[in-house]
Amino acid sequence: MSVDIGKTDGAPPSPPSSRPEAIKAVPVRHYGRYVAALIAVALLASIVYAFAQGKINWGAVPDYFFDDRIIKGVGSTLVLTALSMVIGIGGGILLAVMRLSKNPVTSSIAWFYIWFFRGTPVLVQLFVWFNLGLVFEYINLGFVYKDYWSSFMTPFLTALLGLGLNEAAYMAEICRAGLLSVDEGQTEASHALGMSHSKTLRRIVIPQAMRVIVPPTGNEVINMLKTTSLVSAVQYYELLKYATDIGQTSGSPVEMLFLAAAWYLIMTSVLSVGQYYIERYYARGSSRQLPPTPWQKVRKHVFSLSSRKGATA
Repeated sequence: MSVDIGKTDGAPPSPPSSRPEAIKAVPVRHYGRYVAALIAVALLASIVYAFAQGKINWGAVPDYFFDDRIIKGVGSTLVLTALSMVIGIGGGILLAVMRLSKNPVTSSIAWFYIWFFRGTPVLVQLFVWFNLGLVFEYINLGFVYKDYWSSFMTPFLTALLGLGLNEAAYMAEICRAGLLSVDEGQTEASHALGMSHSKTLRRIVIPQAMRVIVPPTGNEVINMLKTTSLVSAVQYYELLKYATDIGQTSGSPVEMLFLAAAWYLIMTSVLSVGQYYIERYYARGSSRQLPPTPWQKVRKHVFSLSSRKGATA
C-alpha cells in the first residue's frame, strides 16, 4: 500500500489562487424621468415659440423699463409695502397679545377683528374705505381734526388702511403661533425671578418666538408687495397703475404688463434674498451648524476645482 506524503488527512484545502470578480453595480434606468423631462422641455419650447410668433412689440419693454413714471411707481410700491407691513406687524403683535389675554373682553375683540378681516377680500375692504364718503360727509375728531371725508380719505390713505389693517389680522395669527411655541416654563421662570408680564414678553418670549415668526413674516412681506397691485382699483398710482396708463397711451398694453411683471420679479427676488439671511440669523440658537450660504457654496466649489487642477498639474 502506497502513502502519498504530500497530503495529510484533515488538512484544510489550499486557498484558490484567483480572487472573486468585483461586483459591477448597474444603475437603475428611470425611463419615466426621461420621458417627463422631454415632455416638459417640449411644452416650454412650444410656449416660447407661441409668444415669439405672437404680435408682441418686445422692443417697448426696454424702451419704458426705466421710464420716470415706472421708477416712480416702483418707489410708491415699495413705500406702500413697507408702511403697510409696519401697520400689520404692529397691529398683529397687539392683537396676538390681546388674543392670548385672560381678559374675555379684549380676547373677544381681537377674535372678532381677526375673523372679520380674514373673512373678507382685500379688494372689498379697499372699496369700503374708498366709498365711506357716501356714508359720512365729515370726519370729526373734535378739536384735533375735522374735514370732509372725501378730502381726508385720499387714495394713499385708502390703500394704507386697506392693506395694513387686513395684514394685521394675518400677522396676529402668525405672532400668536410664535408666542405659543415658547415653552411655558420660560414664562414661569421669569415670573419667579420677579419680572413683570410685559418685561417677560419683551426679554424672554418674543426673542425666542422670532425664530417661528420670521419665516412666515418674510412670506407676508413678499405677498404684500404683490398685493399692492390691487390699490390701482382705488386710483392710487403705483407700479401697475403707471404701467397700465403707459400701455393705454403707447398702444402696448400687454407689453407694459410684462414690464410690470418683470419689475415685480426683481423686487420679490431681492426680498427673498433678504428673507434668507434674516432666517439664517434667527436660526443661530436652534442649529449647531448653520447651512452654508449660496455664496459659500460657490466659493467651496471654486476652491475645490482649483485644488484639483493644481493636484493634477
